Amino acid sequence: MAGGRWGQLLTALLAAHVVAAAAEAGPEQAAPPEEQSRVLPMTASNWTLVMEGEWMLKFYAPWCPSCQQTDSEWETFAKNGDILQISVGKVDVIQEPGLSGRFFVTTLPAFFHAKDGVFRRYRGPGVYEDLQNYILEKKWQSVEPLTGWKSPASLTMSGMAGLFSISGKIWHLHNYFTVTLGIPAWCSYVFFVIATLIFGLFMGLVLVVISECFSVPLPRHLSEGSEQNQRSEEAQRAEQLQDAEEEKDDSNEEENKDSLIDDDEEKEDVGDEDEVEEEEEEDSLAVGVDEERNDTQEDVGPDETEEAAPEQPPSAGTEVAGDTLRQRKSPSADRDHQPNESIS
Repeated sequence: MAGGRWGQLLTALLAAHVVAAAAEAGPEQAAPPEEQSRVLPMTASNWTLVMEGEWMLKFYAPWCPSCQQTDSEWETFAKNGDILQISVGKVDVIQEPGLSGRFFVTTLPAFFHAKDGVFRRYRGPGVYEDLQNYILEKKWQSVEPLTGWKSPASLTMSGMAGLFSISGKIWHLHNYFTVTLGIPAWCSYVFFVIATLIFGLFMGLVLVVISECFSVPLPRHLSEGSEQNQRSEEAQRAEQLQDAEEEKDDSNEEENKDSLIDDDEEKEDVGDEDEVEEEEEEDSLAVGVDEERNDTQEDVGPDETEEAAPEQPPSAGTEVAGDTLRQRKSPSADRDHQPNESIS
């Protein structure tokens, strides 16, 4: 009996010693609770919070080394957010491609400052001191804000967010095909090409149907009237062209007639001048002949002249003058006939 009691006492003492040792070692080995991060993760559902108040946003990717180097500085900056009266957030571009498209992020890490819905790009280093001076000294006032279509709240950036989100889903689907299912990459590319063609044809068909539904056909009488109007307009144009051609022809004929009349008048003037010259020559010849006759009458008596007058033949001078007059009249007559023939 005594031995059994001593055994129970020893076991009780050992158990008490173990409990005491565990109680002493427990507080020393227990890890302190992790401090909660003050950086707010931003998603497509809560990003509108940055439209009110003052914010600083960081766009990062888990695989980016430079993004990982600025994590501690960004956490320290977020802890002092209450002192600086600013909220701090971060966006994972892998999980939220739509937000990266809305802010049009092309480099990592990317920092943005927002003040009551006005956004500015912060291009300084992601060091706590620089970030703190950027807020305290209000250096953001000297930076040009993102306005117009570049603003994340604009309609164009909303469309860009949709495109980036679609591209992110396609990328996740490609990884699912190649990594999870083990499909070759070229098979995945062929699938996406075929899907793109089918989707394009389907969208074209939808647009054609919509245009047919909303387009109002014209009544028959209006369509016939429009066709008649077109025909009448074409006929009028043809008539105008014909009239213009006829006017051109008439003008050409009138010009030709005028030129012919001018030529005739010039020829008539030349003929008149020739006739005047011929008349002057005839007068001069007649005067010469009369003088010769007077001289002969003076030399011969009056009785002799009366007897010899009917017997005297015409003189050689009169014959030569007549021949010259005939020769000059013949070319003038030919000239008078030429204009009439040309006109006919």
